[in-house]
Amino acid sequence: MRPDSRGSLREPLAAKVPEITVLFWVIKVLTTGMGEAASDYLGGVNLVLAGALGILGFSFALWLQFRVRRYVAGLYWFAVAMVAVFGTMAADGLHVALGIPYVATTLFYALATAVVFWLWWRSEGTLSIHSIRSRRRETYYWITVFLTFALGTAAGDLTATSLNLGFFTSGLIFAAIIALPAIAWWRFRLNPVIAFWFAYVITRPLGASFADWFGKPDSFGGGLGFGDGTVTGLAALVIAALVAYLSVARTDIQTTSAESPYGAALDPPGPGGIVPDRRN
Repeated sequence: MRPDSRGSLREPLAAKVPEITVLFWVIKVLTTGMGEAASDYLGGVNLVLAGALGILGFSFALWLQFRVRRYVAGLYWFAVAMVAVFGTMAADGLHVALGIPYVATTLFYALATAVVFWLWWRSEGTLSIHSIRSRRRETYYWITVFLTFALGTAAGDLTATSLNLGFFTSGLIFAAIIALPAIAWWRFRLNPVIAFWFAYVITRPLGASFADWFGKPDSFGGGLGFGDGTVTGLAALVIAALVAYLSVARTDIQTTSAESPYGAALDPPGPGGIVPDRRN
């Protein structure tokens, strides 16, 4: 590893993502809901302002995340939250600004996600979240996270509006779908990496559907009408409290691998005989 201009090492000292626990999934779903509500709220105030804040927040959060050399709960989840907001804007922008149907945007982001997964695996021989210990893997990771947010946003809007299922029904559907990878790993030995990323994608439409159900009026998808601003604020407060707890308890620091769909420690051999990194 080579020092940069400030004399620090460019490569991470330790894993740059948290251990995958139940609390990880709780915060992840909350960030998806918060991102959906915040994006819609800002868009309702001013589209130009929303776009500027989305891009600036996204860029600043990732700049902070890439500066540190190990996982820091506050910085990591701030980055996830900003990606949630910007990912929502990216998905909605194709539909609202360009008039592209949700089915087309869903397929587009699904294809883009698949391409990045393939490039990542071809380059690194692993897609495991426990292997994020180099700058290149971290770059692949955040590109993937962004695309999964955009994909999940498009898929959630597709079911809720284009298919006229409504927000609550869509939320229930995605709640059932997200259980499938865990069951498939438990009963049918589904590869944990596949199970993890499958569940990760589904958290987006799951959280967004329920956020829209709470925030939107009844006339728009059968919502409860509490308001996008209220949902954003409440979700942000809960996220902040949970992240503060993790910062103190440090129960989310990666130690050893967990062979479950929530740990995603296993990988098939990569191309050219590359052996996956299973040290963590």
